[in-house]
Amino acid sequence: MFDKDTFQRIARRIDSYRDDMIELQIALSAISAVGPENGGDGELLKANFLKKRLLEMGFKNYRHFDAYDERVSSKTRPNLITTIEGKNKSRFIWLITHLDIVPPGEIKLWSHDPYKAYVKNGHIYGRGTEDNQQDMMASIFAAKAILDEGLITENSIGLGFVADEEALGDFGLSHILNINKNLFSPDDFIIIPDCGNSQGSLIEIAEKSVLWLSFKTKGKQCHASKPQLGNNAFVAASHLVMKLAQLKKIYPKKDPLFDPPASTFEPTKKEPNVGNINTIPGEDVFYMDCRILPCYRLEDVIESAKNIAGEIEKKLKVKIEISPFHYLQSPPATSADAPVVLALQKAIRAVYGVKALPGGVGAGTLASYFRKIGYPVAVWSKTNQTAHQPDENCPISNMLGDAKVFAHIFLNV
Repeated sequence: MFDKDTFQRIARRIDSYRDDMIELQIALSAISAVGPENGGDGELLKANFLKKRLLEMGFKNYRHFDAYDERVSSKTRPNLITTIEGKNKSRFIWLITHLDIVPPGEIKLWSHDPYKAYVKNGHIYGRGTEDNQQDMMASIFAAKAILDEGLITENSIGLGFVADEEALGDFGLSHILNINKNLFSPDDFIIIPDCGNSQGSLIEIAEKSVLWLSFKTKGKQCHASKPQLGNNAFVAASHLVMKLAQLKKIYPKKDPLFDPPASTFEPTKKEPNVGNINTIPGEDVFYMDCRILPCYRLEDVIESAKNIAGEIEKKLKVKIEISPFHYLQSPPATSADAPVVLALQKAIRAVYGVKALPGGVGAGTLASYFRKIGYPVAVWSKTNQTAHQPDENCPISNMLGDAKVFAHIFLNV
């Protein structure tokens, strides 16, 4: 039975960790953990530093599920699990966060060096502070409070720190599930604290399908003063970008479970073409991020994109290659009355005084890997929604509050 006095004692202890949480956030932000897809060297330095600090805090049980990746200098993408045994050693409450971050982007848009985190007006600013270090800190210090109080919870506690989330790749949680199918159980309470809203009122139970497409347009390079001698691939690609807006009309359905309720098709990254102004490019590459409602098949979306590209090929006499860069058909949603969802609702109301409701999002999270194998999982965080932006930040109150939500669940299930 849930003991309010014990929870209040844990909550006070979490408040006492405030300075320690800030210090560890700042220390972690100083270690770049950008994956190779985004031009970085991976997460190993950050993982090693974090494990050292966890050992100092009293976490003793560890398992490594590292993945080999020749693209990084260490050849290693780290995946670390630490556990605290409860009375029931076979059932776990899992909190899984990710080690990797996205690049800072345009440095001039930041107020300060993105890797030198700092505190201002009750917020911690720096790359990675919200995504995903806010709830990494919350999960660690919620579990540390259990350790420091000498409590043995009914169920065991598991904390996961995984690589490669930002690229939605195969070197993180997917790798763990592939090599150890028995680490998790469908009876576990699995929480991915990596998405939400500013009120803490959204418990994510469903995600749109994710499709990242590469479009390579091939024309003919020539001197810009004699365009008749070539075929401008950049111009053709620009026409294609505009034509691809037709996808919104081809796939028009809306689902109020999601925000936004419709499928989205957004051109994003563009690769450099020629290195000088007076050359017409013979090749141009850009990418599109598509978040598709689960009712649509990704194969159909790709076919529609090819049909649109075919029109441009015929009209402008170019060749266009379309390649899926990432492909994830959305698995079935977690039930709105799954035990993990109900436990989160109770804890959020107790800590934040908010009625949290299940919903869907367009963002892809680690939860999709669990849903693919039929395991109930919930995604939740009280987030400032500055992830991937310049001057990314997290309110210190969110770190403390989310830690109390997680501690409430540790004590209540």
